[in-house]
Amino acid sequence: MHIRKAIVAGVIAAGLAITAIGGATAAYAQSPVTFGSTHVVDDAGALKGDTSAVENAAKALADQHGVNLYVVYVDTFTSPSDARSWALTTAEQNHLTSNDYLLSVAIESRYYYFSGDTAGPLDNAQLTSIEKNQIEPKLKADDWAGAGVAAASGISDALTSNGGGSDNGSGGSGTGGTAGDGSSGSSGFLTGLGIALVVILLVIVGVIVLVFVRAGRRRKAEAEAARAAAPPPPPVDELQTLPLDELERRAGSALVRTDDALQSSAQELDFAVAQYGEEAARPFAVALEAAKAKLKDAFGLKQKLDDAVPDTDQERRDWNSAIIHGSAEASKLLDEQAAAFAELRSLAADIPGRVSALRSGIAAVRVRLDQTRTTLARLTSDYSDAPLATVRDNATQAEERLTFAETALADAEAKAAAGSTSQAAVSVRAAEAAISQSGLLLDAVDRVGTDLAAARARVDELVADLQRDIADARALAAAGDPSGAIMTAQGTAQSAVTDVQSRLSGPQVNPRELLQKLELANREIDGVLNAVRTKQAQDQRAAASLGQTLASAQSRIAAATDFIAARRGAVGAEARTRLAEASRLLALAQSTATSDPGAALPNAQRADQLAAEAIQLADSDVNGFSSGAGGMFGGRGGYGRGGGGNGSGIFGAVLGGILIDSVLRGGGGGGGFFGGGGGGDWGGGGGGGDASGGDAGGGGFFSGGFGGGGDIGGGGFFGGDGGGGGDGGGGSF
Repeated sequence: MHIRKAIVAGVIAAGLAITAIGGATAAYAQSPVTFGSTHVVDDAGALKGDTSAVENAAKALADQHGVNLYVVYVDTFTSPSDARSWALTTAEQNHLTSNDYLLSVAIESRYYYFSGDTAGPLDNAQLTSIEKNQIEPKLKADDWAGAGVAAASGISDALTSNGGGSDNGSGGSGTGGTAGDGSSGSSGFLTGLGIALVVILLVIVGVIVLVFVRAGRRRKAEAEAARAAAPPPPPVDELQTLPLDELERRAGSALVRTDDALQSSAQELDFAVAQYGEEAARPFAVALEAAKAKLKDAFGLKQKLDDAVPDTDQERRDWNSAIIHGSAEASKLLDEQAAAFAELRSLAADIPGRVSALRSGIAAVRVRLDQTRTTLARLTSDYSDAPLATVRDNATQAEERLTFAETALADAEAKAAAGSTSQAAVSVRAAEAAISQSGLLLDAVDRVGTDLAAARARVDELVADLQRDIADARALAAAGDPSGAIMTAQGTAQSAVTDVQSRLSGPQVNPRELLQKLELANREIDGVLNAVRTKQAQDQRAAASLGQTLASAQSRIAAATDFIAARRGAVGAEARTRLAEASRLLALAQSTATSDPGAALPNAQRADQLAAEAIQLADSDVNGFSSGAGGMFGGRGGYGRGGGGNGSGIFGAVLGGILIDSVLRGGGGGGGFFGGGGGGDWGGGGGGGDASGGDAGGGGFFSGGFGGGGDIGGGGFFGGDGGGGGDGGGGSF
């Protein structure tokens, strides 16, 4: 079937100056379908079990014109995931012909595709007219059944128009001759005979047409019955046909989107527990934990791909495909609870009450903000820059989140006053997220301060411990040290202690760095002293060393977690993967700390190392994001320097992932209980970085100002018409 290029819908604009803050609920991805004996498949539940209106319209079209319309409703398109390929695969899978038309609608991601054979009875202009004038208005109004009926009506009207003039054509009036005028009189007879012959021919033609139409319908019914009885063909896995580098890119995008969805869902779950209690939120907590387990496995595969062990191309293909499928499964677990969760939260029921409560929350966080600035000033005077890297701009970031929350609440009030309570609820939800994230940013400063103080205390303890070991080593060497190993270890330990004590006398220190230096010296001297220590003494020292390493790993993982969570709009898959692996190894070390401390220690050390890598990678991502944003938000430079977005806090909301980050990354996919939505790996989107244009993307971030064009093109995200057009035009529904 030759699929014409159709229009793919973009994301729905919600209408805020900052609008569309939330986005469509994440949806269950659906592979191409098989129709069997029906003209309608509703896997999205859009028609609420009643397909009769669309079925009747399709049947009437077939009866009147011998043309079939098939309509399918799903949540989102997948395998393949772009609308055009999905429609093409569905058409081929169902053996559609030139007399068949297909309307594919993705309800949640709000994409559709109307397709037909260019050799069929309708030309491209007619199909485009049906899209614009019949189908799109219904889709924009969420009239799902109406869209299918309108498509059938539009096709019928166009076919009738193609049929030519009226059935009531006027006949000529022949005049018969008479005997008196010399006419032979045969003309009247011949005219009558001609009419009779025409009538007979019309009857014969009618019978032939009827026979062929009935035969065609019978063959069609038999073919449909055979297709319904036959097992469905195996789904086409588009991932197996992708170039390896593209597959890896999509796997990374899937990890980031799903991780964001889980973080958003966890935050929403906290809100629900606070409002309604743990028992009411229990089903959602169970779903979230199950989704986390799926994503944990996906991150494990990503770590295998990133480690130093060489992988074959087939392993890379298999593992990246498994990452994408695992991410989709995690999203599905959240999607299945989305409707019930939305009903539980029901923010639209009390917009004024929520706005008032959140304004009180903003005031409380602002009081903490002043305290945090004081804390940061003290930490900056006590410690060097490196251990404060994850919190150095937290006060500024928290201020931006609060500014954004105030803007969102003002918009919520305006929307509610205008009667748009659902859009007001979107703004309320965004304000909740921003306030929560501002609190997280302030908590992170307190946590880092506590951890650094504990690390500083451990430095003093380890210095004292090493000094005792140095004395023991000297005594042991005096009794005999033929290889010189004891004195070498003693010298290394003494050098480390001297260096650390010198640094401690300076104005600013990095206790984590000092601990690492002391730990290395401690392990070396323990290696020679263990020969004369009792088993009990060895175990005690191993346990002490393990405890210090576990504490360091916990502290660094917490810092990495806070940093990424508050800046997830900019952080990519690599940093998240290192953090996930660090968390896994820490849990493993903790579980074996008592039973097998010797095995637990290297796991704890590796966890600490990976957490440090996660922080470095995330910091690099954020710096790149901030510089890449350029003038997009009012000329912001590095992320630690001032605010952008014309005082609205927009930049902070984007950096924090509160605004729909799928626009910036060209993808929607799993958005959790309330987030995400729209697009897929193929979308274009906002300004800068990887976001400027994908195969199906393109709209600008604000009024179409920044997006790059893709094969399909797209409208502006916040009400604009901009964005680079592609082959398929631009509309949205």
